[in-house]
Amino acid sequence: ATRPSDLAVDGRWLDGIYFAMDFLTLQNRVNAGQMRDSENPVRSEGKKVLVIGGGDTGSDCVGTAIRQKAASVIQIEILPKPPETRNDDNPWPYWGKTLKTSTSHEEGCEREWGLSTVKFIGEENQVKGVEVETVEWIKSNGRMMPEPVAGTKRIIEAELVLLAMGFLHTETEGLIRSLGLELDERNNLKADNSCKTSHARIFAAGDAISGASLVVNAIASGRKAARSVDRYLRNL
Repeated sequence: ATRPSDLAVDGRWLDGIYFAMDFLTLQNRVNAGQMRDSENPVRSEGKKVLVIGGGDTGSDCVGTAIRQKAASVIQIEILPKPPETRNDDNPWPYWGKTLKTSTSHEEGCEREWGLSTVKFIGEENQVKGVEVETVEWIKSNGRMMPEPVAGTKRIIEAELVLLAMGFLHTETEGLIRSLGLELDERNNLKADNSCKTSHARIFAAGDAISGASLVVNAIASGRKAARSVDRYLRNL
């Protein structure tokens, strides 16, 4: 997978840092018999593992690392720790914004919230740790934004770092910029209720217009966009 330059150290991508999907895909190939376990180039056995990202993909990384017999597994999340039960502003039947503990977590890992990754620490091009700091979420211009807490920087030792933190917005360089498509305040593609973008003949759906969300939402959005495209073509 393409590795972003802004996560490099001195212009180099440290060994031992991988995207979560690369890590999980390789193990799935082993499970499917397409690759021998000894041929898997990304294994956590005997290593201190740090998973950056507290979502479902991060949980899958936790479980996989534990089953690969990692020496230890820590999972960190930049968001604050969710409450054990619903708050008054989160009633049923809305999605419960409460602490989720998966079967992978139950297998044994350390979980921490409200931590932002500052930089990777390396030695001889091998990752050795990650510098993190505590953040508080403060409302700014109507949005909640993370603010670093002074004096809270520390290093978490890690020999394998798995990036499972999703993404901020769709990639705007290239096609989107060349077409001059309008973006919203979060740098997602701006689309109306029919999924039509600022270009009359271009429609968009899923995470490209909503930001990172659930796959079921992406499927529903894709179907909605397909119906809108069909109506558009019928009316040409």
